[in-house]
Amino acid sequence: MEFYNRIMTYVWLIAGIAIFIVSTYMSLTDDIKKWGFYYIFSLVAFMMFFMKRWMVKRMQKHIQFMEEQNKSAQ
Repeated sequence: MEFYNRIMTYVWLIAGIAIFIVSTYMSLTDDIKKWGFYYIFSLVAFMMFFMKRWMVKRMQKHIQFMEEQNKSAQ
């Protein structure tokens, strides 16, 4: 599960970067009014990256806390 979480974290980062680059290119070559809306998808992908990273750190701290509780209870 740890490997999956690490991969999915970077998938969101790569998606955010790719969407941002494509949106910028298309805005410059076509029209900003048509392609400017797609920056929202880039923003959502970056938010998912930071949320996923925060949740993974939180989960690791919780697992460590639970292991310490189990050791002290025994």
